[in-house]
Amino acid sequence: MKKVSLFIPCIVDLLLPEIGEATVLLLSRLGLRPVYHEDQTCCGQFSFNTGFRREAARMAVHFLEVFGEDEVVVCPSGSCVNMVRNRYPELLEDEPRWLDRARNLAPRVYELTEFLVGVLKVEDVGAAFSGKVAYHESCSLLNGLGVSEQPKKLLRAVRGAELVPMRDADVCCGFGGEFSSRYPEISEALVAAKAARFLESGADVLVLCEPGCLTNINGYLSRHHPDRKALHMAEFLARNLAS
Repeated sequence: MKKVSLFIPCIVDLLLPEIGEATVLLLSRLGLRPVYHEDQTCCGQFSFNTGFRREAARMAVHFLEVFGEDEVVVCPSGSCVNMVRNRYPELLEDEPRWLDRARNLAPRVYELTEFLVGVLKVEDVGAAFSGKVAYHESCSLLNGLGVSEQPKKLLRAVRGAELVPMRDADVCCGFGGEFSSRYPEISEALVAAKAARFLESGADVLVLCEPGCLTNINGYLSRHHPDRKALHMAEFLARNLAS
């Protein structure tokens, strides 16, 4: 396998392009050729979560038209991969043609760390970092995809880095897509607790694999602890690659 298709989530495309660039850099450094389909759009997760199932199904069909024949699809967002892998069959259950295509594609769509560790069998990507690192377990990644050890293996393999435990690492940060806008007070309390656990851990940087969580946590940190920062796994590894 040399060519991999990139599935770039909306939030990365619009707000966090550095995550997409870091993903391309990592895959390229590992000898792969990332391919970006310019006609890709939203996977439909937001519409699905807010109850607009017809619109979400239309986006799912478009996704299958764009990626359906690809050997491997890699995405730096667990929630988007969870949408494609676990929600598309539910969305398309009354459309046999598209349901079959969704089931066929599902096992070929991977979250980035899942792909690196589970498919490529790579843990050491050639990164080095002098400091302590904590890891946040994003809900969709952990509960939807069962991905937990893969990111930690990548972090443990970073030369000079110390992966330190963080209390309540598997507790929601309060983003949850539209949850943060529907229940802002609860969301604020959850992200405040997550930030407190990060500071308590003594880590220099908080690493995670979900762009939504990254936006939420860094928003809080920028307002209350501007000297601290969270990074997406792709960006953390890419920033620290040996030249």
